[in-house]
Amino acid sequence: MSSHAFDAAGLARGLLREALPRRWAHSQGVAARAAQLAQVVGAEAKVLEQAAVLHDVGYAPELVVTGFHPLDGARFLRRRGDVGERVVRLVANHSFALLEAEERGLQAELEAEFPLLDEQLLVDALVFCDMTTTPYGEVTNAEARIEEIRGRYGDDSVVGRFIRRAAPRIQESVRRVRGAAAAAGVSL
Repeated sequence: MSSHAFDAAGLARGLLREALPRRWAHSQGVAARAAQLAQVVGAEAKVLEQAAVLHDVGYAPELVVTGFHPLDGARFLRRRGDVGERVVRLVANHSFALLEAEERGLQAELEAEFPLLDEQLLVDALVFCDMTTTPYGEVTNAEARIEEIRGRYGDDSVVGRFIRRAAPRIQESVRRVRGAAAAAGVSL
């Protein structure tokens, strides 16, 4: 089945709204940011919007296997068979997940099952959407979002170590997307 016929928002809503309402609010905000980038990513807008709303489904209690939400979510989406492969790979690798996978000892699994997409603007766009949206779905900047994550998890946690390592790359992605948006005449 084509990923264009797939109801990504309905799936994410069903998995997150009741069990994890804050995660659902964040996912909705990330999807709204993706919609703002439609003109920037052009023909890839639907892929970006689907990946944006689905990026955190791996947190849903019934999907947790490894405890690493990008991997758990991507495995679930691939098993469904109706989610486009590029969407699945974006979910698996969103926001420099490979760095966190290293911290968790899951790097080899993530790389083998879900290779990074070689589509820099699309990958950067999902980073931008995720890292400029608060846990409550509101717009923020990447610096504040990184600090919020560090504060929530603590610097010595797996996530704290990951986000410190990922921060420069996140900021580079955000800069590239802002540049592409400016070039396309899109105000963020």
